[in-house]
Amino acid sequence: MATDDLMSRALAALDEVDGRMPAEVIHRLVDVSAATDPMTITEVADLLDISPHTLRYYERIGLVEVGRDASGHRSYDAQAVRRLVFLTRMRLSGMAMRDLQHYMRLADEGDDTVPERLDLLLEHRDTIRRRLRELTLSL
Repeated sequence: MATDDLMSRALAALDEVDGRMPAEVIHRLVDVSAATDPMTITEVADLLDISPHTLRYYERIGLVEVGRDASGHRSYDAQAVRRLVFLTRMRLSGMAMRDLQHYMRLADEGDDTVPERLDLLLEHRDTIRRRLRELTLSL
């Protein structure tokens, strides 16, 4: 459901512009400026239009690290929210969970992995382009 909601918002934004969708339109889909203070799981779920269950799943499989407040509740800092924005955009584009896990492991290893991460993203871009051509042909 959450991916469908984000896709609907993306398609509506696409209707607002002519030609190619500029990156700014994509960035406006999720306003992360509100993430300067730690956020609760409910606030992050509302911001990203995903369920708290999905957020807990992403944490459980190691895609994001989430701190805890004094009461033991999840507390999402700006870095965690930015990572989750990236994850939701990649999922929206159809990136497989195992590829996201691999990408995030590389990101956590540091800047030495930038070339390999770039290769992964370029490969994913090529996959999206191929899917677009196939869908255009079908249409």
